[in-house]
Amino acid sequence: MSTSTFTNHHDTTELSIVIPMHNEGEMLHILFEKLIEILKVTNKNYEIICIDDGSTDDTLPKLRAFASQDERIKIIAFSRNFGKEAALTAGLGYASGEDIVPMDADLQDPPELIIDFLRKREEGFDVVVGLRVDRNSDTFFKKFSAELYYRIFNFLSPQKIQTNVGDFRLMSRRVVQEILKLSERDRFMKGLFSWVGFPTTAVEYCRPKRAAGKSKWGIAALLNHGVSGICSFTATPLRLWTYTGFLFFGFAMIYILFVVLKKLIIGDPVAGYSSMMVIILLIGGIQSLGLGVMGEYIARLVVETKRRTLYIVAETINCPRRTFAETNQYGPERD
Repeated sequence: MSTSTFTNHHDTTELSIVIPMHNEGEMLHILFEKLIEILKVTNKNYEIICIDDGSTDDTLPKLRAFASQDERIKIIAFSRNFGKEAALTAGLGYASGEDIVPMDADLQDPPELIIDFLRKREEGFDVVVGLRVDRNSDTFFKKFSAELYYRIFNFLSPQKIQTNVGDFRLMSRRVVQEILKLSERDRFMKGLFSWVGFPTTAVEYCRPKRAAGKSKWGIAALLNHGVSGICSFTATPLRLWTYTGFLFFGFAMIYILFVVLKKLIIGDPVAGYSSMMVIILLIGGIQSLGLGVMGEYIARLVVETKRRTLYIVAETINCPRRTFAETNQYGPERD
């Protein structure tokens, strides 16, 4: 990675770093020390937007202390935990830079890659993604489940997402403006980033371990996030259950015809208890699973119909407070 400097124009914010945070108090000193060192090398007029997503540790007090020493560190504190997708959306809405880089606070998204992102940006790309080529820092289960999920998502959805690419990327202002116009409440940001398009390239990197603290993403949270992503971008699971229904209807008609003919020709008695229970349990299980898939989509329709705000900002530091409506298509257009 080269460390040569970039052209500097200090009349506007050129680079916004957006960092969602939840209980990352252990990480802050390490994060800011390393990140600011890299940002100085870019010679860009930058801002660091930290979104405190309802942390219950000392994350917010520490953020206030850092922000009091550097006005380029801007804090958006939620009234409670609204989730990473909401925090990321808020950060993009508050970002004023010509280029925006969302990243995690755990330093598994290496800040030094920002320099490579900027070089690719100067080549004319609107989106530069970080492509993980080595995930040895992840557990076997996490690597296996991530690979499986990408395959399932891309099989079901007409809108593909790139394998081993997370939220860590650089996006131009026009890309972010289009993302902020998207109004859904049940947001799957990886999918939205991919959906808006624009010229895209990748920078490969090896994903390191967390510098401190523990991951907030358990198995249940990852599973819910994955289901939300699939339901947000494709109706294929519903269609699959329609096809399944036709398939089992066909089997049922064939079996009914077989039983009737066997009874008329051979005079065979009624089928036994065991075979009947197997059929009943099989059909019942399939019906329950199908209802569950329908329920996932219906639940998301309810959420979208309510049109509740995606997040509530309780406090801002070094930046003016805005409502959710003021940072998406329902608010005024941004310059």
